Amino acid sequence: QVHLVESGGGLVQPGGSLKLSCAASGTIFSLYVMGWYRQAPGKQRELVASITTGDSTNYADSVKGRFSISRDNAKKTVYLQMNSLKPEDTAVYYCNARRPLTGQFWGQGTQVTVSS
Repeated sequence: QVHLVESGGGLVQPGGSLKLSCAASGTIFSLYVMGWYRQAPGKQRELVASITTGDSTNYADSVKGRFSISRDNAKKTVYLQMNSLKPEDTAVYYCNARRPLTGQFWGQGTQVTVSS
């Protein structure tokens, strides 16, 4: 079982920055592909960014150049640095851990609101 806890969400003005963190426990963190997803009201959950066990990254087109995902295996933590935030980035952000043959796990989510 993998337990994920997100933190770092909040209210920020357009153009501002936030850094989300996701701390994992109960697993060998380095073996998991880690991802950040988000879900806005009335919309489906979507992938924002992911990072493989080899530190390869992937981003949704809507966040390329503004968001950056990274991981610290020693701290069992994945981060999402979000810059130049826009109102359309407002959503609940979820941390995800997945590994073939093991399955995937989700955090409880953290709210990000971009508004003036």
